[in-house]
Amino acid sequence: MTVEPAATLPSDQHSETHQPEPQLSALQHQQIDYDLVIVGGGIVGLTLACALQNSGLQIALIEAKVESAAVTRGQAYHINLLASRIFQGIGVWDQMRPEVNPIEQIHLSDANYPGIVRFFLQDLKTNALGYVAEHRVVLQALQNHLQHCPNVTYWCPVEVVTTEVQTDRVALELNQGGTTRRIRSRLLVAADGARSPIRQRAGIPTYGWQYWQSCVVAFIQPEKPHNNIAYERFQADGPFAILPLPGNLCRIVWTAPKAEAEAILALSETDFLAKLQPRYGDQMGNLSLVGQRYLFPVQLMQSRRYVQPRLALMGDAAHCCHPVGGQGVNMGIRDAAALAQVLTTAHQQGKDIGELAVLQGYGRWRWLENLTILGFTDFLNRTFSNTVLPLVVLRRLGLWGLQNIRPLKVTALKLMTGLSGRTPDLAKD
Repeated sequence: MTVEPAATLPSDQHSETHQPEPQLSALQHQQIDYDLVIVGGGIVGLTLACALQNSGLQIALIEAKVESAAVTRGQAYHINLLASRIFQGIGVWDQMRPEVNPIEQIHLSDANYPGIVRFFLQDLKTNALGYVAEHRVVLQALQNHLQHCPNVTYWCPVEVVTTEVQTDRVALELNQGGTTRRIRSRLLVAADGARSPIRQRAGIPTYGWQYWQSCVVAFIQPEKPHNNIAYERFQADGPFAILPLPGNLCRIVWTAPKAEAEAILALSETDFLAKLQPRYGDQMGNLSLVGQRYLFPVQLMQSRRYVQPRLALMGDAAHCCHPVGGQGVNMGIRDAAALAQVLTTAHQQGKDIGELAVLQGYGRWRWLENLTILGFTDFLNRTFSNTVLPLVVLRRLGLWGLQNIRPLKVTALKLMTGLSGRTPDLAKD
């Protein structure tokens, strides 16, 4: 990786990130050409850059902010089995693994209904049903790996000011500390978040909605071991998740109507824990709050299309889903692996990676698969977040079926773990 002289890799208080010696980069020239420019240096953008390490493509990765908001807020994710295999294929999983906690059981329940669905390792015959990792762990592993990718130039902090699609290139104007730079690329990839300026400039419409709910997230230290069990507990006002982390920490995702979520956030620590305990349960004893609580809005969004000439969308720039089931970041990681595969194959065949005919292979692959996940998470949230009697009966019959009909149970588990749908080559054994 070449690091533009003014750039620094994001770091945080938990660990040190090795900084490579600054090198003269092509950014010093008046006009620079690349095969691929990725806008957005979060997990999804970094995953794509690392996945293209052996592609032969010359890549620029542009990030506007030095510090990641998710690092600042101590965000954590469910990393499903497919995502872990993608990271293994890239070569970063071994660095992540010591700070990642396996999920060995998943307990799915509906309010006070006693029929709990339990998923076990033997259901998939795997060593884990997924993993839980802090944002900083995943980000740092990808950043460290990027230092060994000589075909990638990383610019941070650099802001994209304008983009112009030309016949065979995209022209970008950049702002680096008040200095204007211009570059060109055969393909522009937007991984710049749900409010993606790149998507908006391209005029790609989206559909979806803001939910009536928000999520309160926090780290919790229980008195007793979490035993590597993840919980998804549905309540009438929204799902409640407990994710097991290393050091016997747990990450909670507490979904509630917006006004109630804001009231929960405003509680004193003592009152918050008192309100949390009944929903959390007593299986881990008394609870302690570690760090701050944060509030996140919840939305469903799907872009009308993921590609057009010289442009591809991925991650939150392409889609956003309800947090139930922890699918969001995994969808983006899968996007990156799929796009890397399509671009590498096209480049090896001598094709122009920015042509629509090439990019449509990625768009067709991921648009429908992501729509399936969006529909699944929306269905779960709406079906379980109410007290309408016919739906209560229906969903509890569904829980009974998940617990007692093995093919149904395995099918649902494969969807949750990412093992359904087309598998990117990076994730194959």
